[in-house]
Amino acid sequence: MYIPKHFEIKDEKAIYEIIEENSFATLFSQHQGHPYATHLPLILDKEKRYLYGHFAKPNKQWRDIEEQEVLAVFQGPHCYISSSWYETNKAVPTWNYVAAHVYGKVEIIDGRQMMDSLHHMVSKYEDPNSSYQWDHLDAHFLEGQAKGIVGFKIEIDKIEGKAKLSQNHSPERLKLVISQLEQSPSEDEREIASHMKTILRKKS
Repeated sequence: MYIPKHFEIKDEKAIYEIIEENSFATLFSQHQGHPYATHLPLILDKEKRYLYGHFAKPNKQWRDIEEQEVLAVFQGPHCYISSSWYETNKAVPTWNYVAAHVYGKVEIIDGRQMMDSLHHMVSKYEDPNSSYQWDHLDAHFLEGQAKGIVGFKIEIDKIEGKAKLSQNHSPERLKLVISQLEQSPSEDEREIASHMKTILRKKS
């Protein structure tokens, strides 16, 4: 990923937060010599430095993915920044965003390891008070459903984080942009405004 120095996230914990908060990723690999991508949730194990996920068995991506270096992209909030919000028209519009990239090699998993990863995924997304509880599910039903998927883990070799939040502009301009974004009904735009406020505090 192209990352100018003033947009680089150097704190690994901050990158992990992006991954965990935006865990529906895009996983890129090569399949039969061509780029291939799948959109899927990935669960992070920070201590072991693995990502866990699963493919639908008919998805051909898993068939030749082992031992490749793959790329998982985690897209955080993003939005258009109009130059009409600045104090001058001698500027151009841009796009602000937060993203993380993870590189590593894939290992296909099954059995207990795969079922544990599914359990962790359900626990992450399901409301604690939901009537759908993993521990209450019929074991034979789970085993039957698991036959339709292929589990995998990615050993993390490298992670990158980028937060393009108008750091290359003046505090005055950041305030103008934040003011506009905070009025937006878009959740992404309000999230970008919140991130930009953190940048502004560091500049002050």
